[in-house]
Amino acid sequence: VQLVESGGGLVQPGGSLRLSCASSGSRFTIYVMGWYRQAPGKQRDLVATIGSGGSTNYADSVKGRFTISRDNAKNTVYLQMNGLKPEDTAVYYCNAHTVTWTAYYWGQGTQVTVSS
Repeated sequence: VQLVESGGGLVQPGGSLRLSCASSGSRFTIYVMGWYRQAPGKQRDLVATIGSGGSTNYADSVKGRFTISRDNAKNTVYLQMNGLKPEDTAVYYCNAHTVTWTAYYWGQGTQVTVSS
């Protein structure tokens, strides 16, 4: 499984970005898809996940601002980010994993910078 992210960039506080992650290979629907982020000098943290049936989970810091979705027909997961804050600045990584994490994959990451 290969994961390729796109959609990062520089945005002003209060702005919006939409990240996409395209997955190669088959059996996309067996994976829980997620977005994680890592700021300089910090650990990689969960942002949001979405199960194959559409159930979602969000970090408290992004609830109400970010929305994760997936298109199983396109093998793609999205992260719509609204109301961006400077503290959202990080490298955002796409992740795919089985429920028990016996198999997991990471994308190469995409930089999101929120600054005026």
